[in-house]
Amino acid sequence: MIFIFTIQSLHMNFKSTIIATAFLLFATISYSQPNNLTDRELESYFDKLLTGQFKPTGPGATAIVSRKGKVIYEKAFGKANMETGTVMEPWNILRIGSITKQFTAVSILQLLEKGKLNLSDSISKFIPGYPMHGQTITIEHLLTHTSGIKGYTELPEFNETFQHTDMKPDELISVFKNKPLEFTPGSKWEYSNSGYILLGYIIEKISGKSYAEYINENIFKPLGMTLSYYDNRSKIINYRAAGYQEGPNGIENASFISMTLPYAAGSIMSTVKDLNIWNTAIMNYKLLKKETLQKAITNYKLSDGKDTYYGYGWALGDLKGSPTIEHSGGIHGFLSNAIYLPNEQVYVAVLSNCTCNPPNDVSVKMAALAIGKPFGESKTISVDSNELKKYAGVYEHEDAGQRVIKYADGHLSSKRSNGQQYNLLPVAKDVFAFEDALSELYFHRDAAGNITGLDLKSATMQKQYWKKSNNPIPEPPQEMMVDSSNLEQFAGEYELAPQFVITVRVRDGKIFGQATGQPEFELFAKSENVFFLKVVEAEVEFIKTDGKVTSMILHQNGNDIPGKKK
Repeated sequence: MIFIFTIQSLHMNFKSTIIATAFLLFATISYSQPNNLTDRELESYFDKLLTGQFKPTGPGATAIVSRKGKVIYEKAFGKANMETGTVMEPWNILRIGSITKQFTAVSILQLLEKGKLNLSDSISKFIPGYPMHGQTITIEHLLTHTSGIKGYTELPEFNETFQHTDMKPDELISVFKNKPLEFTPGSKWEYSNSGYILLGYIIEKISGKSYAEYINENIFKPLGMTLSYYDNRSKIINYRAAGYQEGPNGIENASFISMTLPYAAGSIMSTVKDLNIWNTAIMNYKLLKKETLQKAITNYKLSDGKDTYYGYGWALGDLKGSPTIEHSGGIHGFLSNAIYLPNEQVYVAVLSNCTCNPPNDVSVKMAALAIGKPFGESKTISVDSNELKKYAGVYEHEDAGQRVIKYADGHLSSKRSNGQQYNLLPVAKDVFAFEDALSELYFHRDAAGNITGLDLKSATMQKQYWKKSNNPIPEPPQEMMVDSSNLEQFAGEYELAPQFVITVRVRDGKIFGQATGQPEFELFAKSENVFFLKVVEAEVEFIKTDGKVTSMILHQNGNDIPGKKK
């Protein structure tokens, strides 16, 4: 399950907000891609990338590429509505999830320019009585995800019943306002939808208009964004695309959520054309002064001086040496990703109407093609097995845990704590590319030639340094033989969270687990009722009551997530 309206850029260095990532695996499509292409040649490569991922008979996507605001590519793929067979068109309207945060941030900055607020203002100035927990929480803390306020989409209360409930902004705020702070404001970066809920409420308090009215009157109408809306399920909206998710038996309609809940953190719906109008206007200072916009797209620093790689509603990265200004989104039935490269003035946006089909990698590949720095099939080099063994070890990062580089059968692999294992391909001295992923490892050596650490570079993510430790490479769990006739008792569906079910199946004497919207993986017995996965570090424990299996517990990343058998 992908939590709603959270940032879902798999290529960015952000804390994951995905439940049960033990089961998460995304396939990528690779093509050999030359640079210096004409726009017509680019079109052909864009088509190959998108048709390879978004099939004509399944949920689809819309995509746009522009240069200096001029559209050089705009197409749609797949179905806008699976039930009616309606083909997706470029003008179809899709939910954009957390890309909404750009609109909220710009609205706040408009009020700043009008002298209605200061970024250093305490939020209690506009929301009297808001619990500050002995700290000062500013508007800038909300904009930059450094407030320490708990994200309400991560609370246990955020269940199926909650998601079906219409709420006014103040009612929604009451859900999380009394929760203790996660950290001292300004000391840490942690994505929080709650911060943007508060920003939306502040916009309403200052302007005297609802958030939807403010956005429509101050952004959509002035820019001519005629196909952009604050989502409302009861309203008839022409060209609205239906949203989908993957269920136990294939593609199904997306689960319901009241669109009063995403609010200023994720309730906008739009088209790729309107998003290009928006980005072009913003980057040409049509809505904000240059100096004001610069604040929004500048890397915010924590109180200890560390970079967050986030501004106000935009994430900041690097694509093969070119800076990126971007954001992505995920909400029930929809995923989105939009990237702007200011040096080249190239904008790419891809919107998908199924949480089963993320647009992140394909949009990054399209952006790389458009600036003449394509991702291609790396040419591998030959490395002696004795040399390969020298890279093996446990590498550590202060925020991201451990990464194990392992040697086996003449090859190296990389596996992050609780992550998927990737094969590594040597492409240059001390440089290895991930097989089927947009990532590379650059190993460091000391003066004596000993390997001391590595840099991870993944698509638009900033380089991340991992230091080599003296810890031994952990041994994998020992597999236990289990009577296949006993496996049938574990088969069934286990609900770990609303919209997130792990389906357990037995086939040919083996047992498999498949989480909602994710591939099926084989489970291996550790004991009679505990099974582990080999692709990631996770275990599934089956619980019996009165001799019958009634629930499971997913053990992963220090968490124990229970799931009742349906």
